[in-house]
This record gives sequence, C-alpha cells and structure tokens, in this order.
Amino acid sequence: MTKAGSKGGNLRDKLDGNELDLSLSDLNEVPVKELAALPKATILDLSCNKLTTLPSDFCGLTHLVKLDLSKNKLQQLPADFGRLVNLQHLDLLNNRLVTLPVSFAQLKSLKWLDLKDNPLDPALAKVAGDCLDEKQCKQCANKVLQHMKALQADQERERQRRLEVEREAEKKREAKQRAKEAQERELRKREKAEEKERRRKEYDALKATKREQEKKPKKETNQAPKSKSGSRSRRPPPRKHSRSWAVLKLLLALLLCVAGGLVACRVTQLQQQPLCTSVNTVYDNAVRGLRSHDILRWVLQTESQQ
Repeated sequence: MTKAGSKGGNLRDKLDGNELDLSLSDLNEVPVKELAALPKATILDLSCNKLTTLPSDFCGLTHLVKLDLSKNKLQQLPADFGRLVNLQHLDLLNNRLVTLPVSFAQLKSLKWLDLKDNPLDPALAKVAGDCLDEKQCKQCANKVLQHMKALQADQERERQRRLEVEREAEKKREAKQRAKEAQERELRKREKAEEKERRRKEYDALKATKREQEKKPKKETNQAPKSKSGSRSRRPPPRKHSRSWAVLKLLLALLLCVAGGLVACRVTQLQQQPLCTSVNTVYDNAVRGLRSHDILRWVLQTESQQ
C-alpha cells in the first residue's frame, strides 16, 4: 500500500495553510492517524486516488470542512459518516456509490454536494439531480439532506414499529407465561387440596378403625359381667344340690335310725312290742316302696320343684 507519508513526504510539508492536498498520490488507504494529527487541515483533497473504502475512524476527522473524494473507487461510505458534522463541501464525483448511509442526514452544515457519475439508486439519483454549477450543487446538498432525513425518519419509525411489535410479542409471551404459571399454581393448589382430602379421609378411616377396636374390648367386658351374672344366676342349682344332699343326709340319718330301730325290733326280743310291730310294718312298706322306686321318684320330683 502506498501512503502519502512514504510517497509524497511528510504530510506537514503538503499542508498549505488549512488545506492539505493528497490528490494524485496513488493512495489505496487513507492515512487517518497522520490526518488526525493535523487538526488545522480543514480542507482535504483525496481526489484521483485508488480508494475503495474509508475506514470507520475516518469519521473521527470532525475538523474537516471541505472534502474532495472525487474520482476514486468508493463503493460505500462508513455507516457513521454523519459524524463529520462540520462538513460543508463534499465532492463524490465519479465513484461507485449506490446509496448513502442514513447518518448522512446528520450533516446539517452541508451546503454543497456533487454525486454525478455514480450508479446511484434511482430514487436517490432523482433527488440529487445534476451538479453542473454552484446553484445545482447547493440544491443537490439540500435535497439529498432532506431525502436522507426522511429516510432516517422512516427507518426510525420502522425501528419503533419493530420495537413495538417486539414489546407486544414480549407482553404476549409474558402474559402466556403468567397464564401458564397461574395454571400450574392452580394445578398445584388442586393437587394439594386433593392430597389434603385424601389424608383427611385416611385420618378419618384410621380414627374409625381405632374406635371400632376400642369398642370390641368394651363389648367383651360387657359380655363378661353377663357371663358372670349368668353364672350367678346358675348358682342356685348348687344350692339345690346342697339342699338335696342335706335332705339325703337327713334321710340317711333317719334311715340309720330306722335301721337301728329295725335291727332292734327284728333281732332282739323287742320285736313283739307294739312299737316294733309298727316299725316292722313301716320297714316292710319302705322296702316295697324302694322296690317300686316311688321314693326316688318323689325325691327327684321334689328337687325339680325346688
């Protein structure tokens, strides 16, 4: 790459007052750093070189008032070209420009512009018109600035519209998210309620089971006294048995007495006595009664009646 510093000597040597002429220097690249060191060079001529692009830091040369970039091979200007707010005169004749950056609308000090011999977009070419004299070039500057401001406003509106669409989309997403979260909360709430109801039923069932288990021993205890009472109610039979035994004992005693009397009346000489005669008669009747089981029947009937 050929720079002015290597081919045309030091840039300060080319500085004439506030004008720096770097035209016909066979430049492929603009010496931005060297130019930034010369803030007095408000008029810069870079015409008739081989420039295809301008570096973004070129837009930092805000001290430029007049700039000649004619007869180069520029295909586009930097996006922030509008930072050259002090620029009043701009010559872009015979380049390869199709459009201008939207920031071009910020060149509020621009009074003169030449865009001839560029493959401009038809709409831009119609706005720019010719620049054959001073008046036309001034009109070109004014019309192009107005056109670029309109484009900038359109782009700003479009940007705002896109932002609005994005905000609406974001609101919808947030609303959808909120609805989803609310649905999830409701689902969790319902599940929690169902779980609580299930636990309550289990608790009630457990309590009911416990109550049933508590009732069973009571029934058994209630039945136990009944059995005791039943046993108590059945105690009289033993009394009957005891009475029967007493009667039997009494009878045995009587029988023993009778037997003793009978033995005395039958064996001894007392059998001829009237008393023994009566005893012997009773004995004979008793023997006959026993033989016919009348006495046993009488005893059993007596026990059953008691």
